[in-house]
Amino acid sequence: MGNNILEIENLTVSFDGFKAINNLNFSMEAGELRTIIGPNGAGKTTFLDIITGKTQPTEGRVYFQGRSLLGQSEHKVARLGIGRKFQTPRVYLNLTVRENLDLACNRSKSVLKTFFSKPSSSDKRNVAGLLETIGLFPKAELKAALLSHGEKQRLEIGMLVAQSPDLLLVDEPVAGLTDEETENVGSLLIALAESHSIIVIEHDMEFVRQIARKVTVLHQGSVLCEGTMDEVQNDPRVIEVYLGSEEV
Repeated sequence: MGNNILEIENLTVSFDGFKAINNLNFSMEAGELRTIIGPNGAGKTTFLDIITGKTQPTEGRVYFQGRSLLGQSEHKVARLGIGRKFQTPRVYLNLTVRENLDLACNRSKSVLKTFFSKPSSSDKRNVAGLLETIGLFPKAELKAALLSHGEKQRLEIGMLVAQSPDLLLVDEPVAGLTDEETENVGSLLIALAESHSIIVIEHDMEFVRQIARKVTVLHQGSVLCEGTMDEVQNDPRVIEVYLGSEEV
């Protein structure tokens, strides 16, 4: 398995006979930023569901840092060091940006303990650093409900990072964002990739070009091809898959 943080072997997921994932093989190295693309129905979300324990495979094996994830609950998988960001931001709208990050940093504490006990100097430094990283320091005392959609996306990514995962799974982070917000999220992910392993699933090809290092293309539940963005977009198989949909 070498330096691979994630290794998936011969994975199949069947729903009433339909194979959402079909004999899929995938691996990525620690410290890698991997982008996954594919047409609707390619199996991208199911792929993440398997890694996080939300769905159990029909066949195959999944290893994270050499440890099997099969049979593990979502909660246990998260504790092992895998954080997932869903398409829709999941932040506490009635709390400030800083309070959201305080809660994420102190996930072992209750809400009451978090807000009614004095944060340690270490916690304060962690939150301040996260606020700078996600570009929301000037809005630290603002209620999350007042943030733009793109700012909420960055806040949730910050909340994931606060939990110190080794692998970040990020599902369509720029859907519905403006060009400026899309660029900001891309810059954030590139910065985080210096210290984290990250998988990003995305449909926005301009965004993929911004962040892509290695791209994996899924089609009908299997890996169609992998490579740089230039290699992938010029692959005849990829062109055929995307024919009639968004140009790659």
